[in-house]
Amino acid sequence: MSFSETELERYARHIVLREVGGTGQAKIKAAKVLVVGAGGLGSPMILYLAAAGVGTIGIVDFDAVSLSNLQRQIAHRTADIGRLKIDSAKDNANAINPNVKIETFRTKLTAENAKEIIGGFDIVADGSDNFTTRFLIADTCFALKKTLVSAAVTEFSGQLATFHEGGKPCYRCFIPEEPPRGAVRPCTEAGVLGAAAGVMGSLQALEILKEITGAGESMAGKLLIYEALDTRFRTLTLKPDPNCPLCGKPRA
Repeated sequence: MSFSETELERYARHIVLREVGGTGQAKIKAAKVLVVGAGGLGSPMILYLAAAGVGTIGIVDFDAVSLSNLQRQIAHRTADIGRLKIDSAKDNANAINPNVKIETFRTKLTAENAKEIIGGFDIVADGSDNFTTRFLIADTCFALKKTLVSAAVTEFSGQLATFHEGGKPCYRCFIPEEPPRGAVRPCTEAGVLGAAAGVMGSLQALEILKEITGAGESMAGKLLIYEALDTRFRTLTLKPDPNCPLCGKPRA
């Protein structure tokens, strides 16, 4: 895959990296990444993936920009209030890099459309804010053998994990089923520090670029936990669950 002179200049700091180089940048240009949710996690992800030159970025979201979003959802501007998030995120990402193709899906991800939407992409990034959508994304990625980079953030902390192409451990080895209703407070009640969402969304973008280029060590089989109040990162090992309802041994 060739690059224009402007592309060579745009991506120069990637290309001089030994772990990326021209070959890695070509992989980035050829990649297709789907971001589910253009909110606190999706916003920095979309902008960094666009800046990096990911060839095709898909954005799934059905919500409109509100004033309370702007404290953390940096893909949107004050002038975007009232616009669909997919439209403002696309415009602001293309303002950074007009060479990137952005496909938008104005819809809620459902059991009826998940396979069709996710099937068109190489890597899926979960930036959703509820367990129903997270499980739908994880189950669909497992069935379609798509790499999933998943993150969550609340208050001052976040979690990040990568799940490989229908492999083990899967998301349900980590969380077998949805928590009871009310067990986890939504962002509207618990709150979230905007910059903490930025950290986790940026880490998702980083792991996606590593998965595309093969640079470094994958997060697959691990869980990264971030605590902002004491600026601490911990990495735990995720082990396959033999009784996992998704990837475990079939029950007799």
